Amino acid sequence: MPLTLTHSPARHRAGFAIVLAGSALMMASASAPSPFYPMLQSQMGFSAFVMSGIFAIYAIVLLIKLLVLGSISDHVGRRPVLSLGFALLALSSIGFDLSGTVGQLFLARAVQGVACGLLLSTLSATITDLEPPEFPGLAAICNSVIPLVGLAIGALASGFAMDLLEAPKADIFHAIAVLSLILLVATWALPETSPRHEGLWQALKPQVGLPGPVKAPFWKGAPALFAGWATGGLYLSLGASIVSHVFQIHSVVVQGLVVTLLSGMGALACFLARKHSARNVVLFGTTALALGTLVTLLGVHLQILWLYLVALAVVGTGFGTCFYGFIRSIVPLTPAEVRGEMFAALFCVSYLAFGVPVVIAGLLVPMLGLEKTVICYGLLIAAMAALAGVLRRFSAQA
Repeated sequence: MPLTLTHSPARHRAGFAIVLAGSALMMASASAPSPFYPMLQSQMGFSAFVMSGIFAIYAIVLLIKLLVLGSISDHVGRRPVLSLGFALLALSSIGFDLSGTVGQLFLARAVQGVACGLLLSTLSATITDLEPPEFPGLAAICNSVIPLVGLAIGALASGFAMDLLEAPKADIFHAIAVLSLILLVATWALPETSPRHEGLWQALKPQVGLPGPVKAPFWKGAPALFAGWATGGLYLSLGASIVSHVFQIHSVVVQGLVVTLLSGMGALACFLARKHSARNVVLFGTTALALGTLVTLLGVHLQILWLYLVALAVVGTGFGTCFYGFIRSIVPLTPAEVRGEMFAALFCVSYLAFGVPVVIAGLLVPMLGLEKTVICYGLLIAAMAALAGVLRRFSAQA
């Protein structure tokens, strides 16, 4: 028989705050390395393709983990999975700081991919589980806004650390490790929201599953999800290089601000969109993403920084609202007992978009150059966003 899980309202609220903090830290750890990549490339002398590979290995390992273990917290409970995820996140952060070779960087990022793969679907499911009953819909807002805030904070903190601190890499990644260990301990204060039940070994077979009511709206919205996360992959992997090589600005704070602007505007747009229908949110997001991306490409081609940054702010609103609208459409249709599985499927699509185009871009940079590669990448995003908007406009799904 399934367990009946009971917990006090105070513990429920405290648990909700803990998993929100965990989600922010996890995404901050994903963006924190980005401002360091040009410096590491200069120190170690690796190519643009290797740099994109260091970025992409995180997404690829994370994707494999989601395929194999994406729904594990539905079977063994949320707390054990979160604990292991935060332990590995601390280990990967120390590993990134100590890395002195390309191989060590790949290993640290691979461990981070496993950690974030464990945390992504489980944190999202737990946030939904612990949504305060007096604030319906808050979980969908938080699952969209908090990761974007985390991305913004991670990149900005690294940029300032590189400008102001003597040992920025150690300071940033030791801080992430310490906070991860604190959250590892705090996880056991959470109320367990997923009782253990049978089917674990079946769940370990590589697969992506969706409950029946979710399948049709999920695949209708997938192009918007893909376009949004491909945008994130572009700026987390190549954003600093665009600022440095195209606009000849070598301040690491400004390089970090690119990710902060993208993510911060996305978070703000999600918050402002909370009272609008999921359909209208996605329509706005796809339009902003398509048009904003085209204008960023114009800014890159003409090397006009202010035009690029204004357009990037518009792109950020599309980046955030595509994801938020997608979650708003899907979560109400998902039974509680398979939330981990659904979020695993969601993040599989997300991280395919996050990682695969970046690898292709890394191959193209030596042949086409950075500017032409970014333009090709941007045109793909704009086309995918436009397709997503057309599909949503002619869909009956609200």
